[in-house]
Amino acid sequence: MKQVIQSRRTGKLALKNVPEPKVKAGHVLVKTTASLISAGTERMVVEFAKKSLAGKAKARPDLVQKVLKKAKRDGLKSTFQTVMTRLDEPLPLGYSAAGEVIAVGRGLEGAFAVAERVAMAGAGLANHAELNVVPRNLVAKIPKGVSDEEAAFGTLGAIALHAVRNAEPRLGAVVAVLGMGLVGQLAAQFLKLSGARVIALDYDPSRLKLAKGLGAETTVDLGKSDAGHIVSNITGGRGCDAILIAAATTSNEPFITAAEMARDRARVVMVGLTGTEFPYGEFMKKELNIIISRSYGPGRYDPDFEGRNVKYPEGWVRWTETENLAESVRLMSSALSPRLNVEPLISHRMDFGDTERAYKMITSGSEPHMGVILNYSDVKSDANSKPNFASLKSTDNKCVIGVIGAGSFAKSVLLPELKRLPNVVLHTLATQRGATADHSKNTFGFLNATADSDSLFEDIDINAVLIATRHDSHAALTAQALKAGKSVLVEKPLALNLESLNQVIDARNGSDEAFFQVGFNRRFAPMAIKLKQNFADLVGPKIMNFRINAGAIPGDHWVQSSDEGGGRVLGEMCHFIDFARFLGGSSITSVHAQAAGGEGSLCDDVCVSLQFSDGSLATLLYTAQGDMGAGKERYEIFSGGRNGLIKDFKRLEISGAGQSVSEKSTMDKGFRASLTGFTNSVANNAELGIDEFELIESSTATIAALESLRQGKSISI
Repeated sequence: MKQVIQSRRTGKLALKNVPEPKVKAGHVLVKTTASLISAGTERMVVEFAKKSLAGKAKARPDLVQKVLKKAKRDGLKSTFQTVMTRLDEPLPLGYSAAGEVIAVGRGLEGAFAVAERVAMAGAGLANHAELNVVPRNLVAKIPKGVSDEEAAFGTLGAIALHAVRNAEPRLGAVVAVLGMGLVGQLAAQFLKLSGARVIALDYDPSRLKLAKGLGAETTVDLGKSDAGHIVSNITGGRGCDAILIAAATTSNEPFITAAEMARDRARVVMVGLTGTEFPYGEFMKKELNIIISRSYGPGRYDPDFEGRNVKYPEGWVRWTETENLAESVRLMSSALSPRLNVEPLISHRMDFGDTERAYKMITSGSEPHMGVILNYSDVKSDANSKPNFASLKSTDNKCVIGVIGAGSFAKSVLLPELKRLPNVVLHTLATQRGATADHSKNTFGFLNATADSDSLFEDIDINAVLIATRHDSHAALTAQALKAGKSVLVEKPLALNLESLNQVIDARNGSDEAFFQVGFNRRFAPMAIKLKQNFADLVGPKIMNFRINAGAIPGDHWVQSSDEGGGRVLGEMCHFIDFARFLGGSSITSVHAQAAGGEGSLCDDVCVSLQFSDGSLATLLYTAQGDMGAGKERYEIFSGGRNGLIKDFKRLEISGAGQSVSEKSTMDKGFRASLTGFTNSVANNAELGIDEFELIESSTATIAALESLRQGKSISI
């Protein structure tokens, strides 16, 4: 299918052929019929992407701070790789569209049906693309009497409607709208429908004329008239009951104008992006309320609501972003009078194939424009067509690998390493987003790209699969690959619970040749191997002390979700439990875990104690509380009068009985060695150089750590 893609690094925009997306649970697959280019918002995105690296940094100092923190924690090389990977990601454009449902995901049976028309919302979801996969809470059915072109305004309507709700207009209230672009025009109409008296303000006479024709009581040309004086005359000296700032400017002039026009204790609602320095004295004297409107409404930026279709209780949250979208589209119906009239807002209609020309017009300002609609009537797309995959003539002594998932870690660490290995053929890359698959295919040299992971398991050329998806899918995909006869390298964790872990075990037991390896890379690090070898000749238990200064992750990050990421114990501590199993060299017999309490705790601060069958002990302290400048990982081991230390895999020290060791090197956490070992085993049809039972044991012990936290006692394994 075709999709509009922009480079984050260069800002170059193109209409590209990318793999078609597949419907998934809780989503609908929509064939796009019309999409709206939001000139203001999308122009800002395009212009930001075109900035140099220095220009991007200047525009987003908040991101610069995040980069500096990461550099302090992970080092300059790792941070640079991550930043460059992020900049290389393709940026899908568009967030307001309409189309026809062609497939319904699991869980939405009956809620939607094939051939129904829907409006859809969401950046990265309601894209300028032939096909879009959109979650339940970001779609709304289109009623009769509303065209697809009109419904494509639904997202912009939801933004304007939520801003109007924040203004709390009453019947007869006087409300000023500063900035008569698309959102301002829509907001003015919603205000009129609610019974308010609307004053439209702008510098563009043509936009003011349009607003007047759509119901604004008064218009003010800010380049010619004194807004405060006009408002005073209209309101009998009181001033406006509310002001909506829908302008796009770096100046703080809208706030100055709002202060002049506002009555005592009026509401000032900011829905456009403007300068935010406001005249404190005027705002204080009138006790004005500043409200920053949250885009489409409640639910926006909530990953549970948008991504997992969580429902808010209607008694407490009546107008979610879903309801705002639906109401905006409903009010467009030609059966209503008065109604939300968006037809006059369409300044241009263009074929989807002319998208690049449309954006050039918008960014250059070569023509006056308002709402630019892309029509897809000339596009012929077969959603059931299967891609023509490239095949190989010979796979002898090769690891022909299919990769599922291409997130930041995969693209910055795993795929660059795989690309360097001589016996590896990068066959097919599968991601949920076709644009990501296509871009990474070209970046790393895959033969094929797809959005259908099942195709990897069906391809007879592929003999290995790398799974780098989010944590909740690891076990099921691993089991599926093993059943298909493919060896698997799955990123940690292997599973989030014992039931899923048993699925992997059953699949492995049923496989004669295929094997699996978990991405526990630290056991492959050169310093780790040397440390273990230096303690192999000692008799007696080993005492290990690990400190992981991991840093904080926000509570709304997917890793912290119980269903998708499993939390940091399952998602990250598994690394260090496995490393203790590797250095200890004997089976883990029991696990005891304790978590720091406190209000709002995310279980980011945990102490885990491990007992081993040979009497060894390990204590793992994992915390998000520390200073990242102190380093992330510190491993100590004591046995037979000998001490061992690894600091961030850059420094190794061994002292005491026997020969002393002290060495430094660049950080090497074993990623390359882990991938090399796996791919060599696949290519040569040789035994895996790691005991799969150890990987199962480490995974079981990690799950037991979480169970220990629940029960408040040690868990035997």
